Amino acid sequence: MTAASARFDRVSVIGVGLIGGSFALGLRAAGACKNVVGVGRNPANMRVALELGIVDSVETDAGVAVRDADLVLVATPVAQFGELFASIVPNLGPSTLVMDAGSTKQDVVAAARAAMGARIAQFVPAHPIAGAEHSGAAAAKADLFRGKRVVLAPLEENPPERVDAAAKAWEACGARISRMTAAEHDAVFAAVSHLPHLLAYALVHEFAGRPNAGQLFGYAAGGFRDFTRIASSHPEMWRDICVANREALTGELDRYIEKLRALRAPLTAGDAPALEKVFAESREARNRWIAGGFEP
Repeated sequence: MTAASARFDRVSVIGVGLIGGSFALGLRAAGACKNVVGVGRNPANMRVALELGIVDSVETDAGVAVRDADLVLVATPVAQFGELFASIVPNLGPSTLVMDAGSTKQDVVAAARAAMGARIAQFVPAHPIAGAEHSGAAAAKADLFRGKRVVLAPLEENPPERVDAAAKAWEACGARISRMTAAEHDAVFAAVSHLPHLLAYALVHEFAGRPNAGQLFGYAAGGFRDFTRIASSHPEMWRDICVANREALTGELDRYIEKLRALRAPLTAGDAPALEKVFAESREARNRWIAGGFEP
């Protein structure tokens, strides 16, 4: 089965926001699905999903929504996964492929094992690296995953054909597939995703709490806007991610604090050459990254 020929008659998307909605639209654009049923807590958001043609029908009960589904994507905040997995297991068909789109993996795998038991072989953990600061069905785009990475964290119980089907679903949306263990995933993304979000939220929160907040935000320009863009992300989702991956994230935060302390010394001393050296090395590394010079 090629990405172009991947075909799922019935797809159930639990959590029709930016990621879940874009997954449905991506499959539709590729002709890779016939029918999409959406599940969500917010009636207004689900009406938007229907109006935009992201889903064909809406269910409030996830267990009902997965009946006769070939593919199920769970794309809610990760703290909801345990309850959702438990609710869908009784109605899963023996060949139904279940995936998630969570930004953490070890907690998600643990929740899936606890809820799914012997059916765990049907679950292939996944993480699309294609987020944005906007959320909800209205933010969904058919091309969101085009050219972007999706990390699969296959389980030892997954048969190769099930992992292949998971890869083909994301490839139909235009994604590039990488594979990691759940532990490796959480360590990497604590550094490159979870820490930057924590820092952006912290900086905005710090400025917002100052007496001269109006003046600070009034004069803030492109640099501040770029650095803090991700502080507009979904608070509940990022709360759950930070709590779920708190051990690895705390380690990355401690390393960053040490880096700031190391920069404070030359700054306080007015050591221009030392500061310039750090800035030049950082610029070189970032430019290399932007140019595609770093590959996993």
